[in-house]
Amino acid sequence: MADGSPTRSQILEASGDMLKWQVYAIHTFPENGMVPVMENIGPHLAHQAKMEEDGVYIAAGPHWADDEETWEGEGLIIVRARDLAHAREIAESDPMHASGARSFRVRPWLINEGTITVKVNFASGAREVF
Repeated sequence: MADGSPTRSQILEASGDMLKWQVYAIHTFPENGMVPVMENIGPHLAHQAKMEEDGVYIAAGPHWADDEETWEGEGLIIVRARDLAHAREIAESDPMHASGARSFRVRPWLINEGTITVKVNFASGAREVF
């Protein structure tokens, strides 16, 4: 590779037969403490559920604080989008962001490696993700 940052094409070529699934990660941060975040949690969670139902969200949830017991308002949302601009539109539509309770940064993310296993028990409806 030449000096400087590798290009998208170089990374895709180096990835060979790996998955190469282009998604977008929305990192979200509280702007003015937890009071506005908690005031908007209901509409935010309803929006999350709708986006999941519509097939836009791949995964979403809070980042715990380093004590793994408390939440300081940060979160991560992984979405399917046409491009970075579309992913930003998706992020802007979240009531948590539209209200100003949280800000966000969207990053393109190429998923190449990893494993997911889903276990569903038909009789009980129990499910597990490993």
